[in-house]
Amino acid sequence: MWRNNQFNEIVSLLHHHRMGSAIELLENLLLTNQNQEGMEQLAQLKSDYMLMTDYWRKGFPDAEREHLFTLLLQRLYVETANAAIRHHYRGSSFLQSSYQRPRQSPQDWSVSVVRHQLEDYVSSIAMLSLEPEHVRQQKGERIYQDHQQLMVNLFDYIWTSKQWNEAQASSFEEILLAPTIDVQDQQLLVSAVTLSAMNAFDYHKFCVLLRVYQQATNQYVRQRALVGWVMAADGSMVRLYPKMAEMVAELCKDEGVCKELVELQMQLYFCLNAEDDTEKIKNEIIPDLIKGNNLKITRQGIIEQEEDTLEDILHPDAAERNMEQMEKSMHKMMDMQRQGSDIYFAGFSQMKRFPFFNNISNWFVPFNPHHPGISHVWQQRKGHKFLHTIMRLGAFCDSDKYSFVLAFNQVLDRLPAQMLQMIEQGEAVPMPVGGEVELEEQRQPAFIRRLYLQNLYRFSRLYSYRNEFANPFDEHTVAFFTNPLFQGTALESNMAEVAQFLMKHHREKTAMRVLHSVSDEQRDANFYLLMGHLLMRMQSPDIAELSKITAVECYRSALKLEPTNHRALTGLARAYFAVGDYQQAFDAFSELLGQTPDHHGIQLNAAVCLANLKRYEESLKLLYKLNYLSPDDWQVMRVLAWALMADGKYEQAAKFYVRLLALEQPSSSDMLNYGYCLWFSGRIDEAVVMLRRFIASQGEASFSIEQELLKTEHDFILEHGISETEILLMLDCLSRTE
Repeated sequence: MWRNNQFNEIVSLLHHHRMGSAIELLENLLLTNQNQEGMEQLAQLKSDYMLMTDYWRKGFPDAEREHLFTLLLQRLYVETANAAIRHHYRGSSFLQSSYQRPRQSPQDWSVSVVRHQLEDYVSSIAMLSLEPEHVRQQKGERIYQDHQQLMVNLFDYIWTSKQWNEAQASSFEEILLAPTIDVQDQQLLVSAVTLSAMNAFDYHKFCVLLRVYQQATNQYVRQRALVGWVMAADGSMVRLYPKMAEMVAELCKDEGVCKELVELQMQLYFCLNAEDDTEKIKNEIIPDLIKGNNLKITRQGIIEQEEDTLEDILHPDAAERNMEQMEKSMHKMMDMQRQGSDIYFAGFSQMKRFPFFNNISNWFVPFNPHHPGISHVWQQRKGHKFLHTIMRLGAFCDSDKYSFVLAFNQVLDRLPAQMLQMIEQGEAVPMPVGGEVELEEQRQPAFIRRLYLQNLYRFSRLYSYRNEFANPFDEHTVAFFTNPLFQGTALESNMAEVAQFLMKHHREKTAMRVLHSVSDEQRDANFYLLMGHLLMRMQSPDIAELSKITAVECYRSALKLEPTNHRALTGLARAYFAVGDYQQAFDAFSELLGQTPDHHGIQLNAAVCLANLKRYEESLKLLYKLNYLSPDDWQVMRVLAWALMADGKYEQAAKFYVRLLALEQPSSSDMLNYGYCLWFSGRIDEAVVMLRRFIASQGEASFSIEQELLKTEHDFILEHGISETEILLMLDCLSRTE
């Protein structure tokens, strides 16, 4: 919602039910802003509040007092929201003109009149088929033009509207569900309601969107309504509108609804990945597509290049290899699209500068060939089949379809004549980048929703006045699964799935927020396993602040619920190891060995724990066995070498380090440990050489040899007979250039 600090303070008071203080603050604000209309409304509300207070102070019982108090809070929120909207409009010429333009037109905006006009449009289009051909086109153009102007004004009228009352909401809900109104008009109006409700929470608009989602039979209308109510849902408003929570909880009892909410949450993050996907396409896919054909883009247009006969002679297989590489790149693009990536954002983002997109409603209007802004292009004969085929087969959102048609009109004369001729004669079929999408798939709810989200994403990123609107793709707010409205609902059983998705896409902090939204009653063993894994993956100071539970506690909770869970015990062992509790880690690994005694990895981990506990003899016994069974396992050899060095068996350890450093890409940690081994065994000059090699291997990494020798490994070094003086001498030696 658009608020300055004063509006924020009023809403905060309302959340805490401090009605008297909120009234006083709003009264002062309205006086300052000279909001006469708001003052009159507030005066009536204040009078009703004082009347209720007087009855209470006189000791009169009132069974409806709690209900009345809630209603007064809601009325006060409405007045606050309207004042906030008015205040923000006054500070923006764009918002002022958007608000005034439809209201200064001669149009009657009563809902009954608007509904009649929308229904009359449907009737007029139906009657066109009865007209002669020469009359039909001319009359149709006039009908579409008039209707387009009506929808532009109606869209602006709705999204700039103040808080709705129940009667307004009911009337608009009927319009959005009426079978006598064009579904494309209904889709556009749902988007207008969504924009308005996102900018300033409106309980009645939220209810309209939710009920349209429940009741609409047309999937295009229904999916827009789903996106709308989710984006309009402000969980902080539950204290003022408790019925919101009841409505959402009831809705989430439907498994189909939960499935769509999970899909929606994932699709929102695919939208956020559009820029990253753009880079991948630009760097990994487009070069191969260009290399694999004989077209060249010039200032005069796209031309075919002459075939290089000399290249064919010198490299007869090159053309075939290029074609194979191009096909692989095409399949990569198709796979990205099937997985939900927005593969067209970069290409079409440059096509939003047409005057067509100066009109806000055109970012959301469903694609209609009769739209006055593109109908002249759609109906032209040249390139007709090419344009129509691409639009039919491609997975373009409505906004991109309009962009494509407008851009096509500008480049039509520069397309290769031979290519257009082959397409028009049916000898070739144009294929959109990303491949063909079957019509059946295009009708699926998830597909419909994905393309609508792409419309919304382009608007939020590219519209000139986008900053005047709430951004539904803000990194913090996009995770609607953390919304308090969904806590305690049946949707909680799907939160682990969403958290796993977020982790897969490297959004660990958001995954943490989602998991923390799960109520205690819903936290099963799988929840604790996932939380433990997430905490182990995100070992950093800021995560400790985010999480109220440790990885060890997570795995112990999982084992408490499922004592024989192998994954939980493995996680517990690793969690203990991560925090340096090697005894507990060894005990857990020992228990795992009791279940799977020959498990290579568990034996190695147990050996590492023993070495850290300085139980070298037991550790080496295990490590020699593992080395015998897997002589080329470099990880086993690395641990064995370190354990031998730690146990004072320097000569034996050195043999293994020599082998490790002979690898094609030796590990810098082996250089460091071999340097220690040489130092501890008295081979000082060799140790200096090796430690310098280690320091050089760090490159620009933030590494300090002083930190290493004086703090990190200080005690370990002293335990092996090196004095404080010798440590300082080594530091001096390493710091000198020889």
